[in-house]
Amino acid sequence: MARKVYCVLLKREAEGMDYLPYPGELGKRIYDNISKEAWAQWVAHQTMLINENRLTPIEPKARAFLVAEMEKFLFGSGSEKPKEFVPK
Repeated sequence: MARKVYCVLLKREAEGMDYLPYPGELGKRIYDNISKEAWAQWVAHQTMLINENRLTPIEPKARAFLVAEMEKFLFGSGSEKPKEFVPK
């Protein structure tokens, strides 16, 4: 049986993740409060941020930016799309 969580992003109960998606306390917070569906939304948004901002995720500044955006997207007011972004 799938693990259920109350997803703070979707604002409803949904299927929880099978493992911590990120290390440390932030990963535990995500595991406890974010659904698989919401995490998939973040991964798609993160991919767009990496591509549009031409980020290299192994660079410390890029990682710090992505972590800050992840927290805003999942738990805050949302992460902004780059001004130049044009959806297909």
